[in-house]
Amino acid sequence: MTSTNKYSEFIRNLHSPRAFLPEPMPVEDIKQVLEDAQSAPSNSNTQPWNVHVVGGEKLKELSAALIKEFDTNGLSPDFTTDYGEGIHPQRSQELAAKMYGLLGIKREDKESRVEFVRENLRFFGAPHAALLFIPPMGDRVRAAFDQGTYAENFLLSLEAHGYHGIPQGMISLIAPTAREFLGVDEDYKLVAAITFGTADESSPVFNTAPGRAPLSETVTVHGIEGLELD
Repeated sequence: MTSTNKYSEFIRNLHSPRAFLPEPMPVEDIKQVLEDAQSAPSNSNTQPWNVHVVGGEKLKELSAALIKEFDTNGLSPDFTTDYGEGIHPQRSQELAAKMYGLLGIKREDKESRVEFVRENLRFFGAPHAALLFIPPMGDRVRAAFDQGTYAENFLLSLEAHGYHGIPQGMISLIAPTAREFLGVDEDYKLVAAITFGTADESSPVFNTAPGRAPLSETVTVHGIEGLELD
């Protein structure tokens, strides 16, 4: 058996574009992606995802509401934004440095950095976004895990159909505004949004390569002789 196959190639080449073309996807393709995402596994088949798909003028209105709230009151997330200490915030900082470098934004240029946050809230110019809420189920950890499987199916389906998507935690950092705009009950918490459409391949941040940690940094092997991790 070879070390990689077509699926391995496909999944390892996935990336998160941060610039999109405005053209909407055909509704038939959006429905197919949603059906693919719906096939995700979940704990005891609970399927704890509540998905709001937004496009057109509604997406522009949502974006304007999020930016207004951000500029006026800052962030109001449902969940902590604390990455802890050590390697995890370091990885985040390294990615930010790469992106700001590609965009020519210097560390001391605070206004340009804030404007890049606003670009997040503009959904990077994409024609569509899916906001993923989870219901009030215990401490929500299992529901959040299940929503992750849904999101991965969603992203893989987009790529398989020739489109792109990016999971955006930034949208969830202004959760009450998103909930109010979409008419979502306050008991439903916003984990992330998936912004999607056709990526703008001419953008300098189209193919930002964040890199991945070596397996030896994230995986511990028990009882499997000969499995060596680099």
